[in-house]
Amino acid sequence: MPLQTLRTPLATALLSALALVASAQASAQGAGAWPSKPIRIVVPFQAGSATDLLSRQVGAGLSNSLGQPVLVENKPGAAAMIGSDTAARAPGDGYTLLMSGPASMVTNRFLYKKLSYNPDAFEKVAIVAVTPNVLLANPSLPFSTLAEMVAYAKANPGKLTYASFGAGTTSHMAGEFLRQAAGIDIVHVPYKGAAEAIPALISGQVSLYFDTIMTALPQVKAGKLRALGVSTASRAAMAPDIPTIAEQGYPGFDIAPWYGIVASHGTPPAVVSRLNTEINKLLNTPEFRERLVATGAEARGGSVADFEAFVKTEVPRTEKLVRQAAIALQ
Repeated sequence: MPLQTLRTPLATALLSALALVASAQASAQGAGAWPSKPIRIVVPFQAGSATDLLSRQVGAGLSNSLGQPVLVENKPGAAAMIGSDTAARAPGDGYTLLMSGPASMVTNRFLYKKLSYNPDAFEKVAIVAVTPNVLLANPSLPFSTLAEMVAYAKANPGKLTYASFGAGTTSHMAGEFLRQAAGIDIVHVPYKGAAEAIPALISGQVSLYFDTIMTALPQVKAGKLRALGVSTASRAAMAPDIPTIAEQGYPGFDIAPWYGIVASHGTPPAVVSRLNTEINKLLNTPEFRERLVATGAEARGGSVADFEAFVKTEVPRTEKLVRQAAIALQ
């Protein structure tokens, strides 16, 4: 058989094998050398927001452990979609991370007809923290506990209203979750932000509102608002005396803003694993945990698999809430 006849299939096979080996070696070397330059955390919200402040704390901690600057890049707008799209389009080399949350990873896919990015394409790294919310009520209303509120709502369908800082936000989803879980008729009133919702609640324009523990407590302690329950599965470290909604007869009630680091699609597993390890080390330091509690947040952590399982649970639950509430923004 002529040499040229043999050369084509044999050479092709050999070249393909060599290319695969070279690619694997390059990938391993790249992951081993990582990080060799600054890393950026894309924050899909404005500077000074809770997500921004947490990202800067995480970035500072990772800078120390990784030996490279970890910089925050704010890309706010369009319900976290601008920042999420920025991170999604970046190379999967471990140098672009996203501080994700309910909007970017879960809720947006059900609120908007089309997203410019695929939430499921991100490489999950680690859940960083959660910010417990508190169900607040105007103190002039004739109830002081969650059970009394539910009884009042059932006796007066459609009379109670609940505020949110925007349609589709966590405060809206929490109110909808409560409405469905308790089987009560309460009316949603969206505001442009928490800065509008809290004064409306204090003045009696609305009846109820889920707010972050950090901003809620001063109003509760001053007697301007009444706390009915915490939205997370366990009591908040900042306010351990406030019972959870779950323990008051609604097991499984667990909804609050959460924050998780994800990486661009294709980031090497070795890099993802290293990031997960370093983030968990940071979250387990007493000083960092105390700083989080002081801002109303609580450290989470866990494995990559934990994060993936969490999102898989949140997606169908959120879809049910959105569909039953008939929420659509675009």
